[in-house]
Amino acid sequence: MRRLIAVVDDELDIVELISIALKKAGFDVVGFTDSHSLLQFLDKHVPDLILLDLMLPDADGMDVCRFIKGKQEWASLPIIMVTARSDEPDRVLGLELGADDYVIKPFSARELVARVKAVL
Repeated sequence: MRRLIAVVDDELDIVELISIALKKAGFDVVGFTDSHSLLQFLDKHVPDLILLDLMLPDADGMDVCRFIKGKQEWASLPIIMVTARSDEPDRVLGLELGADDYVIKPFSARELVARVKAVL
């Protein structure tokens, strides 16, 4: 059974780049460019993992992570933050909010796929 990964990034090019790498690695992928679309999707489908950008047009990714982890039905859903925010306080806060990993842009597609596999 193929695993479903949700990719959330405000830059469509990044969503497409990550999607291509994950599909080549055997994953199914659904992409979103805002948090609202992701949350609507989560009401009907729960992916196996979320790759979450922090700088979204309609919400801060930290708040999105906090919201997802705060809902009982989604609390165990793995989240990897993928962001340009590289300061230590951001990394620590993301992990404290429940992110399973924190990847800083720019990143290697191969490394990102390896991190997804490691978390799963």
